[in-house]
Amino acid sequence: MLIFIALLIVLISVVNENLFHLQSDIALVLFSSLISTAILFLGKIPEFSSVRELSASIGNFGFEEYLLDSVLCFMLFAGAGKVNMRKFRQNIKSISLLALLTTVISSALFGVLFLCISKIFGLGMDIWMCILLGCVVSPTDPIAATGILNKLGLSKNVTSVIESESLFNDGTGVALFVFVKSIVSRSGGSNFVVVMLKEIVGALAVAFAVSFILFRLVKRTKNPVMHIMISILDVSLCYAICEHFGFSGVIASVICGMYFASQLDKISSRRAVCDPENIYGIFWESAESILNAVLFVMIGLSLLSAELSSSILILIPSAIIIVIISRFTGVGISGLCIGRTIPGGYSLPEFVMLMTWSALKGGLSLALAMGTKEFLPPDVYLIFLNAAYITIFFTVIVQGLTTKKVYLRIEKHKAARLRRQSEAVTERFGKTVSE
Repeated sequence: MLIFIALLIVLISVVNENLFHLQSDIALVLFSSLISTAILFLGKIPEFSSVRELSASIGNFGFEEYLLDSVLCFMLFAGAGKVNMRKFRQNIKSISLLALLTTVISSALFGVLFLCISKIFGLGMDIWMCILLGCVVSPTDPIAATGILNKLGLSKNVTSVIESESLFNDGTGVALFVFVKSIVSRSGGSNFVVVMLKEIVGALAVAFAVSFILFRLVKRTKNPVMHIMISILDVSLCYAICEHFGFSGVIASVICGMYFASQLDKISSRRAVCDPENIYGIFWESAESILNAVLFVMIGLSLLSAELSSSILILIPSAIIIVIISRFTGVGISGLCIGRTIPGGYSLPEFVMLMTWSALKGGLSLALAMGTKEFLPPDVYLIFLNAAYITIFFTVIVQGLTTKKVYLRIEKHKAARLRRQSEAVTERFGKTVSE
């Protein structure tokens, strides 16, 4: 399995770099999906029995366990370690509102709108099932977003807001998922506030306590390889503790990454002596790239085990339209709460459009959808799984390929608006002087 995935990553990356020049994450998802489709097609032909066996072995791979139990914490740690802490502190209000309020509103609104679709077409889903589906498709993918945004030339303020919001809304999305899941599966009676406080406060306490203690060890060694080992221990230990006690391991991983990054900046002069080649930074950047590549190829390959719902023709337009509307509304309400301090000097409509179109979905949505199999009816589970695939492929491929065009159009609109405002100020000043 590992050899096959590595082979696909190499082949897709080399072909894309020389022929198509797509953003790497988009290329991996797109071409691995096409390869999965080809394998499924060949598997229907009797002469290709070996292809059917390959398809079955790949399709039976535990994607949910691989992501949630193995690599997610390391990917989030690596991504959080690149957050500009100064910009993060400057935009803490915007990031908090977007990560918390937007995710809650988007999930709830998606549920309400999808309930209408369920009633019209008889999908057999109640309001809590629909909201749970909203919790599945609402979290954005920080890795995919970062890979694309870094090539657009956005201001550091805006990039910091989008990256940080993507990192933290994963934690919010998981907390919401756990809460609504307990209602749908009738497995718990905790209210929303209790669940959120437990998930978030518990994660913060564990992450800060463990990171504080382990960073003392970093200061006691000049070996950069040991710095890497300590950071691995930090994030994996925090994630395990949080998962054991029911806290958000996702949020804890993000806090660990940001804590280590901020503390390492404080001893940058010492690190320049003991780690002049920045082995620590190179390791985490390489690890993030490798794990990210594996993840996106696995998203494409997971099509081999996917089943189509009988309502797929209804789901495709419904899921796409509703996820855009719910995200747009959530960001819009959060933007109103942010007030006049919108990052990047954007107007509210410009900011909402940018934050909506750059919100790419990823592996977390698929893993959450797969985690509903044990308590949902089979037909409803297929709706969840298909909706997750639809939103991932649409946002990563369609939105990902057009984000640059949307960004440039927003920038053009912003420049024209600022020019009109400047001309209006100049005209008023001229009238005042003449009077």
